[in-house]
Amino acid sequence: MCGTRCANLLLAIAGTAFVLICLIVFGCSGRSIQAARAQSANPQQAAFTSRQQAELIHQGKLIFDETPKYASSYVGNKLACNDCHLQSGTAAYAAPMIDLSGLFPMFNKRAGHVISLQSRIQECFTRSEAGRPLPEDSTEMQAVVAYINWLSKDGVKGKAYKGRGLVKLPQLTGDSVSGKSVYASQCAGCHGSDGAGVPPVLPAVWGPDSFNDGAGMNGTAKMAAFVIHNMPQNHPGNLTPQQAYDVSAYIHTMPRPKFNQAYKNY
Repeated sequence: MCGTRCANLLLAIAGTAFVLICLIVFGCSGRSIQAARAQSANPQQAAFTSRQQAELIHQGKLIFDETPKYASSYVGNKLACNDCHLQSGTAAYAAPMIDLSGLFPMFNKRAGHVISLQSRIQECFTRSEAGRPLPEDSTEMQAVVAYINWLSKDGVKGKAYKGRGLVKLPQLTGDSVSGKSVYASQCAGCHGSDGAGVPPVLPAVWGPDSFNDGAGMNGTAKMAAFVIHNMPQNHPGNLTPQQAYDVSAYIHTMPRPKFNQAYKNY
């Protein structure tokens, strides 16, 4: 008899402790307490959810690294996200994805209004990858967002990563004639004399497989800022600011796909 009473008392104490922990961890929301109870009562479901999320993050990284292969329906050239956001989006001053999620929603100058992370991803697909926007409810979009969120998991909302964006360069004027010589000596070995690269290993920098003329990289100053810190890949930092501007000016004399104006809102 005493054993039964003791057992019931212990269960009551455990239940009370659980509620107190939930109040401390989750706040005073009854819904949060119910969710925590459900998760505690069903660890298999929690493990399954974690496994699903891990698989989604992995799929997002695959899409990021080899976009034409894993999101082929939405890509119009042979560029991957990883070609501009180097090292799977983790390289400093190569437009990294680290701590990016917490910065959205944000005002986008090109769009002229506040955009979501999903909208920014759609911009990349319609412009840099010369394709069409990922539907927000698509598995591909969910996977890419999950991967970027994972890279941002340790970030503080509203606080930018130290290596955010690209390096700052002085405003210079590029000389495409000088840039042709810089390209031949520093860039052609990887990207080819025809600019076609060797996709998916080495990206095209002009021609049908490169970014279109609506992409962010379709600007001499932005390309120069990317080039000076990250290129040549086997010897980054080898160029002067003027050389970076010159080679960017030369690349911008070459043909590339036209931006599809049907996607001008992206």
